[in-house]
Amino acid sequence: MDTPAAAAPAAVTPVVYGASDRPPRGDYSRGGVVQADYTCPQDWASYTAADHDTYKRLYERQAAQLPGLACDAFINALPLLGVKDRIPRFEEINERLHRATGWEIVAVPGLIPELPFFTLLANRKFPVTDWIRKPEEFNYIVEPDVFHDLFGHVPMLFDPAFADYVQRYGQGGIKAHELGAGEKLARLYWYTVEFGLIRQPDGLRAYGAGILSSVGELQHAVCSNEPHRLPLDLLRTMRTLYKIDTYQANYFVIESFAQLFDLTAPDFTPLYRALEVESDIPAGVLLPGETGKA
Repeated sequence: MDTPAAAAPAAVTPVVYGASDRPPRGDYSRGGVVQADYTCPQDWASYTAADHDTYKRLYERQAAQLPGLACDAFINALPLLGVKDRIPRFEEINERLHRATGWEIVAVPGLIPELPFFTLLANRKFPVTDWIRKPEEFNYIVEPDVFHDLFGHVPMLFDPAFADYVQRYGQGGIKAHELGAGEKLARLYWYTVEFGLIRQPDGLRAYGAGILSSVGELQHAVCSNEPHRLPLDLLRTMRTLYKIDTYQANYFVIESFAQLFDLTAPDFTPLYRALEVESDIPAGVLLPGETGKA
């Protein structure tokens, strides 16, 4: 990855489906090192002592919140990220990750377009933003940074069933892009990979990266009586709107990662046709018969 591709993208148009008034972040120029698939070198040497300290403090704060709130698969895999007192080198994580599930992480400068994102996932490559938030953004950042992507997403990729689901999602995303259904499928990603809940024998737990990397959302998602919690249903999930800069008003609950993988096995084309005539559902709105107590 040290040699830039000849056809590196000159500009990027990231797709952000959730509602937000904030502009996207990320440096897409990088002196020509951003490649045609929007990946780039991590450039680990560019991180400052303050950057490493921010990562360390974020890691310590979030890790302390996990017991009783994060799913077992996440807690068991978190040590596989390696060092806690600095931003890890991606190649060090990849040595362990590839042995476990055949995945690897690749650096990207920020949000990337829909099709390259789906294509990377379909090839078992997870894009990780390589910049880190500023100290004044310590408590909240609207766009994923390296801490969100590493701490929130990567541990779950060590779980074989979940890792297979993410690849299947990417494969389905390529087809959804061709059919003009990317926005609908993005909602499934949002409510599973980013904000998913799973029911364990010992209670409800978080597996979504947007929950696990947020000190406030973790308590809100698992413990609060405010949000609605619904059983994951593909049509219902892909009809449901969301915002990207507030706590979620509803979450969707699965019973196992095998269930999630099996749910996404059929061809989604009939679902996309059904969604063309079904109206979107605002976040936090319950349909007749729903209790929000899944």
